[in-house]
Amino acid sequence: MSPVTHLSRRAIEAPESGIVAVINHGRLKPGLIPLWAGEGDLATPDFITRAASEALLAGETFYTWQRGIPELRQALSDYYARHFDRRLPIDAFCVTASGMQAIKIAIEAVTDPGDEIIEITPAWPNLAAALAMSGGVPVSVPLDHGAGRWTIDPDRIAAAITPRTRAIFLNSPSNPTGWTATREDLAAILDLARRHGLWIIADEIYSRFYYKGGRAPSFLDVSEDDDLILYVNSFSKNWAMTGWRVGWIVAPPQLAQVLENSVQYQTSGVAQFMQKGAVAALEQGEAFVEAQVRQATAARDLFCDALAATNRVVMSKPDGAFYAFFRVDGITDSMAAAKAIVDGADVGLAPGTAFGKGGELFLRACFLRRLDQVEEAAARLARHISAL
Repeated sequence: MSPVTHLSRRAIEAPESGIVAVINHGRLKPGLIPLWAGEGDLATPDFITRAASEALLAGETFYTWQRGIPELRQALSDYYARHFDRRLPIDAFCVTASGMQAIKIAIEAVTDPGDEIIEITPAWPNLAAALAMSGGVPVSVPLDHGAGRWTIDPDRIAAAITPRTRAIFLNSPSNPTGWTATREDLAAILDLARRHGLWIIADEIYSRFYYKGGRAPSFLDVSEDDDLILYVNSFSKNWAMTGWRVGWIVAPPQLAQVLENSVQYQTSGVAQFMQKGAVAALEQGEAFVEAQVRQATAARDLFCDALAATNRVVMSKPDGAFYAFFRVDGITDSMAAAKAIVDGADVGLAPGTAFGKGGELFLRACFLRRLDQVEEAAARLARHISAL
């Protein structure tokens, strides 16, 4: 008898990532330009790695504060004061071992097995899978797509609420669509959550990658201190720290001990020397973030214009994040298409099937790379698409 048969149903049924499936298909292909993963091509900048290295060499390798060192939580409070015009106490912040762990902790904080969370799709697949592995039930509410643009219908969210609903999960700016909620959208969703006593889990990881100027609208712009909102975030995108696995949660300070307990029984905290690197990112990294956003803006325009010129692609330039999410005339199986593009065009894309309801016919490209690579990838894709 296979050992697999002795595992829990939740473990056995955890889905393979559709993104990773394509990466595994083409990972070792020479000359391929990888636009499949949600990260740029820059290594973590020196001022961050130096701060972590110095702390490591100084012997900062012991157990530390479970909810994050006070220096980092203070730096996060200062960051929110600068960019969100909200002065939050350091007890509102809990440092986690990645944005993914922040999501997992948030899920487990607000649901029991069998409870539901409404998710706005197409969406990064990890939320639904993590919720299912915790015994919860993801409920998809697709964005509307028309005239090449994505929009949200709060009435559709309201219709999905059941007695088992505990939270609404919203990622804005969105991975993969680039859709970005307006202040009015956020106010409507918050009003809905208030009326039904629901939590909101707000994934604002891409808030700085916003192409209309400044940062994207946030629930912090429309909320009160007593609203039931958990914000999940990460150092991965803004500061090129995807491999570090350091994130954070913003929560009502009354939850501080509960969140610390969750950290204790999952990872027992983030290494202190890594947290020192995160402090440097917040305190010294503004110019780096601004440079990344400028590069993403130029890459977005270059990539989207090249694909639009084929007259075979349905898409719009995203308002936020750093992904082009597009549909190609004639393609009905995005997984097969993504693998064919790896084989035939030497470009790695993520299949829309990985992102849930509403994304099945689409492909996602991460354009946060050197402009010469983005230009070459777009040219290869244009040739491939035109030949279909």
